Amino acid sequence: MRFLPALLFTATLIAQTAPIQLRVDATNAPQRILHAHLTMPAQPGPLTLVYPKWIPGEHTATGPIANLVGLKIVAPGQTVAWQRDSVNMCAFHVTVPAGASNLDVDFDYLPPSSGSTATSGSSTTSELAVLNFNQLILYPEGSDPDKLQYQTTLQVPKGWRYGTALPIRRESGDVIEFQPVDATMLIDSPVSAGRYYRTIDLGTDRGARHYVHLAADSPGALELSAETIQQYKNVVTETGALFGSRHYRDYHFLYTLSDHVRAFGLEHHESSDDRSQERAAIDPQLLKASAYLLPHEMVHSWNGKFRRPEGLATGGYDLPMKGDLLWVYEGLTNYLGEILAARSGLWTADEYRQELAITAAALEAQAGRKWRSLEDTAIAAQLLYGTDDEYSEYRRGTDFYPEGTLLWLEADVTIRRLSKGSKSLNDFCRIFHGGTGGKPELKPYSFKDVVAALNSVQPYDWERFWLDRVRAVTPRAPLDGITASGWKLVFRKEPSAMQKAREGRYKEMDLMYSLGMRLKEDGNIVDVAFEGPAKKAGIPPATQVIAVNGHQFTPMVLRESVGRGEPIELLIHDGDYYRSHRIEYAVGERYPYLERDPGIPDVLSAITSPLASQGAAR
Repeated sequence: MRFLPALLFTATLIAQTAPIQLRVDATNAPQRILHAHLTMPAQPGPLTLVYPKWIPGEHTATGPIANLVGLKIVAPGQTVAWQRDSVNMCAFHVTVPAGASNLDVDFDYLPPSSGSTATSGSSTTSELAVLNFNQLILYPEGSDPDKLQYQTTLQVPKGWRYGTALPIRRESGDVIEFQPVDATMLIDSPVSAGRYYRTIDLGTDRGARHYVHLAADSPGALELSAETIQQYKNVVTETGALFGSRHYRDYHFLYTLSDHVRAFGLEHHESSDDRSQERAAIDPQLLKASAYLLPHEMVHSWNGKFRRPEGLATGGYDLPMKGDLLWVYEGLTNYLGEILAARSGLWTADEYRQELAITAAALEAQAGRKWRSLEDTAIAAQLLYGTDDEYSEYRRGTDFYPEGTLLWLEADVTIRRLSKGSKSLNDFCRIFHGGTGGKPELKPYSFKDVVAALNSVQPYDWERFWLDRVRAVTPRAPLDGITASGWKLVFRKEPSAMQKAREGRYKEMDLMYSLGMRLKEDGNIVDVAFEGPAKKAGIPPATQVIAVNGHQFTPMVLRESVGRGEPIELLIHDGDYYRSHRIEYAVGERYPYLERDPGIPDVLSAITSPLASQGAAR
């Protein structure tokens, strides 16, 4: 925490003696306008109010201060002038007038219709809204968010329903009054609301109730099958079997289904802000392509919220976060979220292997592995979120997610091998993320803590294991976890079911392992492999394929041409010019798969088997 001069810090302490009253009017959410009114105790003299900048889980300074408008501050009987800090754009300086004991603060927040990152991106439509309170508050600089109390009231559009982990005091019509909570819990507890809304009870496990709240742009998108609901219930059961405890009172999946909000997931201690396409919960292909989302975000309740790297546990929202351990925070979560998708039935074991093959092939093909370590992608995460797709495998992006899957798989297989099958990474999860549970709490950790916990499960040189894989520049992807678990990466001419689901979800063609390019269904080239055939032919990304061998482009025409195994002539639209490029490629289509190695025991199938039915965390 950054301390302030004595006078200002004393004023802040006095301001904490009573809750800040927050009233949020979301009745104009369909028009992308939210209104916030705060009444906060204050003491005469200088005071700085700040807007949250570094949002937990987003790993970068995403506080959308540019969308705060109409700021007005009033003390009893008079308007109070404010001045923005010339360095910290999220700070506002005021002087509380003599005789004043509180300030009334009003402003509007304008949710964007597109762009930006995570929660600062599109979050509302005419039929639904996701409200994140970090966008709707100011607080006295220097305050401890664990002690600063807010009494919050929310008004939603008429007839809308809602879901949240925030404890509720009372409801009256479209107005919800929440129980007083500290700033940490308020910011960690978003609200989803909508005209078309459904809440599904996922049952009680280890004393905690679980729900999925669905907000959609149409009523049909809420008609989940009984099988899908059971699989979500299985996610709850399997996380209990994996971790052995729950660090929350109850848990709420806030699942937003819309083609007009930014698709992503953001973890919270007692809930998760999950967003996908409108039909993602009912369309088999979309359901398959996004099946990892809810398990991934739920794992974060343990790995990311309860246990968090020291560099990401800054105790506030205005201090920069350090991401060097994101390969644990996000990488381990990525691994666990994917195997939980398989253990719960959202994926079959074969679909899990297809997804793993896609991950392995993409990382193995990266030109950027020759210059950049995995740790550097974690340290530079705040720069890499939201970067362009062009030459992405040369730049490297937030690879601590997918590469974390491969590395933690290797750690899991290593434990199983050294212990002769008596131990696994499941034991690490119980030791590292377990405990009494029952309520939210934070327990930061260091790299040494991770190593010590692994050694308590299975003695080994875990420090060297991780340093060799995370800190070193490694031109080859870490595929030892796959090969040691009885499988190997191969390529075939037909796309797998998971490959088709991915392409359908993003409306793309992935020809990175043949022509060395990825393009949209309209021919727009999203990315080009830095060392692939397309680049060697002079084709850059952010251009468009117009014709294939003189034939007007369609996805089918291009696929058939690639499949014939002959050089291809592409007419490319690049800015104001049209140019022909000849790609000297004659191998045919190539898509990644995992193939069984009969000479090595099939450990991977054991890893993806449900834990709950085994009665133990093996």
